Amino acid sequence: MANIIDMPKLSDTMTVGTLVKWKKRAGDAVKSGDILAEVETDKATMELESFFDGTLLKIFVPDGAQVAIGDALCAVGQPGEEVTAPATKKVETGKLKAEPTVPAAPVSAAPVAASVSERSAPPPSAPPAPVVAVAASVSERMVASGPRVRISPLARKLAVEKGIDYTGIAGSGPHGRIVRADILAAAPAAPAAAQISNLKSQIASGAPLLARDPIQPDHTFAVSNMRGTIARRLLESKTQIPHFYVEVEIDAEPLLVLRQQLNAALEKDGVKPWSPLAPPLAGKLSVNDFVLKACAEALRRVPSVNASWETSEIRYYGAVHVAFAVAIDDGLITPVIRNAHLKTLFQIAAEAKQLAALAKAKKLQPPQYTGGTFCVSNLGMMGVERFTAIINPPNSAILAVGAVVKKPVVKDDRIVVGQRMSLVLSCDHRVVDGALGATYLGALKQLLEAPSLLLL
Repeated sequence: MANIIDMPKLSDTMTVGTLVKWKKRAGDAVKSGDILAEVETDKATMELESFFDGTLLKIFVPDGAQVAIGDALCAVGQPGEEVTAPATKKVETGKLKAEPTVPAAPVSAAPVAASVSERSAPPPSAPPAPVVAVAASVSERMVASGPRVRISPLARKLAVEKGIDYTGIAGSGPHGRIVRADILAAAPAAPAAAQISNLKSQIASGAPLLARDPIQPDHTFAVSNMRGTIARRLLESKTQIPHFYVEVEIDAEPLLVLRQQLNAALEKDGVKPWSPLAPPLAGKLSVNDFVLKACAEALRRVPSVNASWETSEIRYYGAVHVAFAVAIDDGLITPVIRNAHLKTLFQIAAEAKQLAALAKAKKLQPPQYTGGTFCVSNLGMMGVERFTAIINPPNSAILAVGAVVKKPVVKDDRIVVGQRMSLVLSCDHRVVDGALGATYLGALKQLLEAPSLLLL
């Protein structure tokens, strides 16, 4: 009897998965442990392994399909063995609806590849609007070109808007994936002389210089697994957790001076003041590295913030696992630096860079993005001076970090130019009271204004 391989639950918040690409084809011999396909969860892209020896008899879903947890993906058995398609669930706008499918006629391994390729090409339909027409034409060219094109959802959306055929574009993302920058680079640009001539003509004719057309065509796109999970969790956080906010502005000049000195020493002398067992530090120390280290040390000094609400009790954690937000295509993810209270500034910096790279490539494993006890969200590198962040459950607090800004400040009764940085702490009032939140922020301020303490 054939063995059915179902869509597994690859993360704690996963409800559906996207079958990104099959690594094996119907009729291929497989062994236990062989990689059958790549599956995109709400957090990362992971590999699907075979648990059986035999022949891949039938593939039930094509590349790019969204599949509910527990639904059949493929069948493995003996050559020539007959397989019937099992019942599935329909995935629609982020919800699962039970919908039995009509059982398919029994098939053998020989004609399976042809049937899968036939199903992978959508039937032609008349486009109801110009946007749909562009999407249909691009889709038709992609199917006609043969192998599936690897492209991020954001890049695909941009290509449809600009009417760009992305099937011939060489992707610069992980594994040749086409990303937003590739689409922008492929967009035709008018020569500068033509643009200037057109501008002069508009001025001479008195035509309005500002475009009056819509900023983009009206259109809709299916919500990805990651975006759906973000929406659900943050809605739960904002509606179920009583947020309150405390803010402090710190003098960032000592931090910037120390960072410059350390980076200069690392670049000039190759100084490595961290443990030989630690991962090597690729690149320079960032302001965020100091913030992550300071958050961990401040939690050592004010441990009551390192906690979570659990309905009838509050759980206090003995270890500090600091998560930090990383923006990726179609969402964000929070990698976790485990036992940050035991690690040096340089260890944290090296680990943060490695985790961020894995996050952007969507290669994080569940232990690398779960179990955080505190979270940091930094938009300072994007020029944002101040913002508030939504708590990431089950954490009881999240720190929002703004940009370092030059502004006039009073020092020794004189007005001088200062380097200031805003820190806003969002707290779960069920766990952290106002005084406790202020105490933690005070400890964090002290550490960042005397950053040499972070090197001890």
